[in-house]
Amino acid sequence: MEKTENEVLRQMAHYCSTGERCVQEVQKKIANAGLSEEAQARILQRLIDERFIDERRYARSFTNDKLRFNKWGRVKIDYELRKKGIPDTLRQEALQAIDEEIYTQILTDLLKSKLKSLGKEKDPRAIAQKLLRFAAGRGFESERIFKTFHQLTNSLSDENDENEPDMG
Repeated sequence: MEKTENEVLRQMAHYCSTGERCVQEVQKKIANAGLSEEAQARILQRLIDERFIDERRYARSFTNDKLRFNKWGRVKIDYELRKKGIPDTLRQEALQAIDEEIYTQILTDLLKSKLKSLGKEKDPRAIAQKLLRFAAGRGFESERIFKTFHQLTNSLSDENDENEPDMG
């Protein structure tokens, strides 16, 4: 049994009210309902007009969630937002809204955690390569990785210096 335009509209409004959605996600769901293209366009426009769908809000929410919960960097977040059809201006706005201190702290914590997991590795070059590759895979920018990596290794060498007995 085919659904009416109003039924699909109600379902999509409910779907959008349970979490932030982008136009692309909602379009796919509406298309599966089997309505005419005109009806699909009317439903989508009404959801946008009534602010059930707001791509600016979606981009910010997606960026915040992926940073805090998935520990993704800007490169990976931008890539995923692009795949969802989010316009460049909204992607850039959401990425620029990231708090730099939180961003750096997440990267530092990831590098520290990865460093601990490399326990047996002794070669400093191999350790550095593995850490840099790991952080790049998480979508952090190269220059940010290098800067944070150097700060981390400097603070670790300072800690080691403090822990060694003074032979003087």
